[in-house]
Amino acid sequence: MTTVRKGQAPAKLNRDEFHLVFTRDFYDPAYRAVARELAAVEEVAWQAYVDSHKAPVTVKAGPGFADPDYDLSVEWKETHDRLLAAEAHQKDPATRSRVLVINGAARNDGSCPGEISKTWRLAKLCEAVLAAEGIETDLLDLSLIISDYDRHIHPCKACVSTAMPLCHWPCSCYPNHSLNQENDWMNEIYERWVAAHGIIIVTPVYWYQSPSILKLMIDRLVCADGGNPDPTSTHGKKAEEAKALEEHWHYPKHLAGRIYGVVVHGDVAGIESTRRSLSDWLDWMGLIDAGPVAQLDRYVGYYESYADSHDTLDKDTAFQEEVRNVARAVSAAVAAVRAGKLVQPDRKVVNPRPK
Repeated sequence: MTTVRKGQAPAKLNRDEFHLVFTRDFYDPAYRAVARELAAVEEVAWQAYVDSHKAPVTVKAGPGFADPDYDLSVEWKETHDRLLAAEAHQKDPATRSRVLVINGAARNDGSCPGEISKTWRLAKLCEAVLAAEGIETDLLDLSLIISDYDRHIHPCKACVSTAMPLCHWPCSCYPNHSLNQENDWMNEIYERWVAAHGIIIVTPVYWYQSPSILKLMIDRLVCADGGNPDPTSTHGKKAEEAKALEEHWHYPKHLAGRIYGVVVHGDVAGIESTRRSLSDWLDWMGLIDAGPVAQLDRYVGYYESYADSHDTLDKDTAFQEEVRNVARAVSAAVAAVRAGKLVQPDRKVVNPRPK
């Protein structure tokens, strides 16, 4: 086994430093009226930080885990159980087909931008087509991160790069109560991906790349591609145990077999590269594309005014219909897969270099 390298992380904050960080959340003078109460809360938070209370409420793993007596986070265990139920429901042939439509733009009219995004409008076009075809549609609006109170998708901590089995499915890095890394939206988002038969990602291009809110979700879905569904096998985050396990790891693809479509739009550059990177990522996870029509990149008002971009979209009825066609292609492919008429061509091919 390779050596676990150490020496990067700084020392913990001292008490005075912790006080400065803690009080930043209460900058509003209105909090002065409860200064005594906040001081008491701060002391509890300080002790949780010093003692590393990452998962303060636990439950025994129980049957089905490598170490049934291991103390699992209650929050992780509840998410794990919901994913199992969602997977069973998704695989039940008697259930309605379900497509997850993801709005990847960071703009909405509930915050500083003051106006809805064009991406939201395009996602609603997909939703309408799917609903008309009798498909249960789940519209995931990632822009809520900018407008909702204390909603987060925390960044991936890259456990995979230590060893794949250290990356748990679903992610066990959050919440970390000792570091105030809480209210992580991904536990809900994992369930919504698992429950879906098809996925449509609708996104703009920001600076030649996917918007940061979309990339946060993408990074946190790494555990869906090879992630370890049993944290007791590594006794939490024991790097040595994970490295030993990786020698014979089978890299399970937890979302494989679902259908996907992609809509990328921009105004100057970057749409093709963004569309390709999204398609490559979904292919890597074992999802099935719904055909060339379902992988769309278009400009809306090439080098035209930002202020008039909604009006430009109104006029581009051809693009609107192409977006609807993405939804139609995904709908048809989902129906074909569920009827056994479309089979992933490479599903039985053995990969000589799994990762």
